[in-house]
Order: sequence, then structure tokens, then C-alpha cells
Amino acid sequence: MRRERQQGWIAARGRPLRGELTVPGDKSVSHRAIMLASLADGASRIEGFLEGEDARATEAIFRQLGVRIETPAPGVRVVHGVGLDGLQPSTQPLDCGNAGTAMRLLSGLLAGQGFDSVLVGDASLSQRPMRRVTEPLARMGARIETGADGRPPLMIHANKDLQAVEFNSKIASAQVKSALLLAGLYANGETVVREPQPTRDYSERMLAAFGWPVVFSPGIARLSGGHRLRATDVSVPADFSSAAFFLVAASLVPGSELCLRRVGMNPRRTGLLRVLRAMGADIVEAHADEQGGEPVADLRVRHAPLRGIAVPREHVADMIDEFPVLFVAAACAEGVTTVSGASELRVKESDRIATVAGGLRTLGVRVDETPDGAVIHGGRLRGGAVGSHGDHRVAMAFAVAAQCAADAVTIGDVANVATSFPGFDTLARSAGFGLEAVET
Repeated sequence: MRRERQQGWIAARGRPLRGELTVPGDKSVSHRAIMLASLADGASRIEGFLEGEDARATEAIFRQLGVRIETPAPGVRVVHGVGLDGLQPSTQPLDCGNAGTAMRLLSGLLAGQGFDSVLVGDASLSQRPMRRVTEPLARMGARIETGADGRPPLMIHANKDLQAVEFNSKIASAQVKSALLLAGLYANGETVVREPQPTRDYSERMLAAFGWPVVFSPGIARLSGGHRLRATDVSVPADFSSAAFFLVAASLVPGSELCLRRVGMNPRRTGLLRVLRAMGADIVEAHADEQGGEPVADLRVRHAPLRGIAVPREHVADMIDEFPVLFVAAACAEGVTTVSGASELRVKESDRIATVAGGLRTLGVRVDETPDGAVIHGGRLRGGAVGSHGDHRVAMAFAVAAQCAADAVTIGDVANVATSFPGFDTLARSAGFGLEAVET
């Protein structure tokens, strides 16, 4: 039986990383900009839109729901909003691809519509848990059926009578919070979400930018139904999660000095920056500004020896997408790094704790897994063959690891990198990475 060949990389030590880079637009902001612009009154212009598969899946869904979206140039969208009640039913399922953010946020947004919808995803997304969103939405009166074990597909039934709730979330998840707030746009009364730890406030900031009265502070957000969204122009900052791979690589590779331009600096997103600095990284912010309602800055990073630390639990929610590359930084640091309180990593695009720990062991690093984290013993990396399990952030993290390994690292199944960082390999090579595309 012939085995299907996959896209892969062979990564190896390159040269010191130098120059100025601009990474693609923030995926979280791109998703939300399309959603709120579609529900607004009037036309909104989005610049810096991420031309990745996840964000494009959200865009395609709103086209399917009757929203006219123009693309005058790459990274630019003009969205002709249909108003809060102007979406049209689709006769076909709405395909979220690999975008968990799209599926969970759309669960809330579509729960208050006057028509039924079906949300589907690819093989990876179809294994991710959705009850964390559907159960709190059910408290508002939403009627959502899931597949086996609370996984996709999701069948969302028409409901024009949602009722606001006060929800005390047991997990720190911006996706759960955002789903409830989007449902709250259609609910009677005031929706309040409290979190055990503060999470990203992209939805709250963007709702405010589109003119919806919303009150929020770390750990709590509230809004009432019955208002309107006003069209506005959005400038999407560069994605911190994408910049993270270069921040770590330049910290690890001797002789490196990189400048990353106009990176989103939302404090609920930059936990990795605080942790890297605690490990000894030399990262300086410059030209701080605001872009699209989000703080931005240039980040200059120079090589510096890193040391292992106990990662403070209060930073975990602010760096949940950056843990694969943090594990790599820890593997190359001197001493031991301990991570705890990160059980959310078990239910991302892959079980990121198991996937990254297994790959690092292949490269000669001692990693002791725990249910909610790991203990990483820094040391020398050797070459080898590792799998990403189709997880874009894991694939890119191992490309960073290879820049410090004694021999080449073969990374399998990298096609999903296009979901968040199209052109990563090209940009990485231009900066100095040793990285070659292959079939595995």
C-alpha cells in the first residue's frame, strides 16, 4: 500500500539572524475584525489582514452568510456589513478548517440567529472539545448539538430569545469568554463573564472599537444586548505569536540581532516576553504606539545566554500559544525550566505537551511530563526526525530548535503552518535559518 507523502522540512544550523522583519498580521485580531465588521452597519476596511488559512476560513464563512467582502490588495479587506440581524442562512455547512477560534466564537455569534447553522472542521479540529463553549451557551438558551464526546460538527438551532447570564468560568479561555460575549450581543439583559485568570481581551477591545458599550478589566467583562455595531477601519498589528519564533531563535543563535516591526503588544498576549526576559533574554521595545486599538512596538532582540526558571503560573494564560517555542528555549537554556498550570496545552491543535516533549527527547533533551506541564532539563541538542502531528506552532518551534542542534532535524507534516504563518520558511531563510522544504 502506497503511503501518502507529506510536506516536511529539513532544518539545520544557519547563520546569525540579522535584519528587520515584519511577520504576518495577528490571527486573533483578523478573525474578530471580519466577524464584527460583518455585523456592523456600513463598510469597514481591514488592513494587515492575515492571509492564512484560518483567517480565510472565517472570511469564507461570512461570504457564505451573505456578507460582501472585497479584496482590493493582499492583506486588505473591505467588508460591507449587513447589520446585527442581516446574516442569511447557508444551505451548506460552514467549514472552519483548522480554526478552533472561528468555530468557538461562531458558536456564540450564531446561537442568537433566526436560522439553523452547521459548523464543521478538518480532521484535527474535529477532535477538539467544544462542550466548554456549548454548555455555557446552553445556559443562555442556545440550542447546540455536538458530535460524539462533545466534538464537532456543531448543529446550531435558530433562537431569537437568548437570555443573558453571569458566568463564572472554571477555565481561563479567551475563546469561551468571547463566545459568550458574542452571544450576549443578541441576549436580553447583561452578560457577565468572570475568569479564574485574565485572558486575552481582543474581543472586548474590538467590540469597543466598533462602538458597542462594553466594560472590561483583567478577569471580567460585561455587556448588554440591544445596541448596534458601527463600521470602522481596523489596522491589524503583526502577530506576537508569529514573532515569538524569531525572538527565541535570535536569543539562542550566537551573533544574532533582529528587529521585528510593529508587533502587537497586548499585555494579555505577551507572557512569553516576560518569561524570556526572566531567563536572561536581551529584548528591547522601541517606537511604542497604538494600532487598530491594540498597543504595538518594534522589538529588537540580541543573542544572550538563557537560564532555566520556574515559569510563573500567572504568565501561563498570557502565553498559551507560545509554549512550544518556550519549550525549545528551555531545552537550549542552562539548567532546569519548570512549567505548571498549562493543562490547556493538552487540547490545542495537538497535545502540545506530549508532542513537543516527545520531539525534544528525540533530539536528546530530558523532558519530564506532568499533567499540566513539564520539567525541561537544558542541554545540547542532537539531530533527528521529529513529527509535528499537524500542529503549525510545533512545526515552527522545531525549526527554531534545529538552529541550535548538532545535526540536521527533519520535521514532518508542516502543511498546517499555512494556517497561521504563510511564508514562514521563506522569511526564516531570509533572516538566516537553515531550512529546506522536502517531502517526507
